Amino acid sequence: MTAIFKDKVAIVTGASQGIGETIALDLAEAGAKPALVDVQEEKLQAVAAKIREMGAEASVHTADVSKFDRVGRVVEDVLARWGRVDFLVNNAGITRDNLLLRMKEEEWDAVLAVNLKGTFNFCRAVVRPMLNQKSGRIVNIASVVGAMGNAGQANYSASKAGVIAFSKSLAREIASRGITVNCVAPGYIQTAMTDKLPEAVKKAFLEAIPLRRFGRPEDVAAAVRFLCSEGASYITGQVIHLNGGLYM
Repeated sequence: MTAIFKDKVAIVTGASQGIGETIALDLAEAGAKPALVDVQEEKLQAVAAKIREMGAEASVHTADVSKFDRVGRVVEDVLARWGRVDFLVNNAGITRDNLLLRMKEEEWDAVLAVNLKGTFNFCRAVVRPMLNQKSGRIVNIASVVGAMGNAGQANYSASKAGVIAFSKSLAREIASRGITVNCVAPGYIQTAMTDKLPEAVKKAFLEAIPLRRFGRPEDVAAAVRFLCSEGASYITGQVIHLNGGLYM
């Protein structure tokens, strides 16, 4: 274990699987204590068990990130247990894809509630303790479609574009207290979801990516680790586009 983040506490949302799980495991490997947040408690417990097998500490918090009061209680619980919050990684997100002509109001509302309001909720809850510490790293997971758009994803694209603009605004508000706010905007990342795509669809995606491969969750985790590190202390309000050249 490379303990570059020894005694650091990291809240990771959407940590029960995929990219969020990989980020949490990577931060734990670097010495941090991850507070795992998701609505899927059983899966969260499995991730926490993996972290403990590594010899690191972790806590589990079952919560819907779109609920302002519940998010506040999660942060209170983390502070009560560990006394600080050093890193916040807002990774929780959902999709409800549909063409706008067919999109239901609830499909729009659900995506904005989790992806954008959830990011607001957690940032709002951690900013005060970070201000008191005069230090902190916030990394919000955006998306390539928040920059370039995508047919059938008006709700998701809008939510992720909102995350980017929100992050830049917050970065300006709290930079003077030593807190950075940045985004990682992944493109097509190889997950259980992309593995299930038809081969013809995969081929079309790959032909649009100059590096001719999907990204890996580990690629996203590496970018998050960098933005949380001392080496990124002079970087704030930025977006790392991690998409193999799909969007430049």
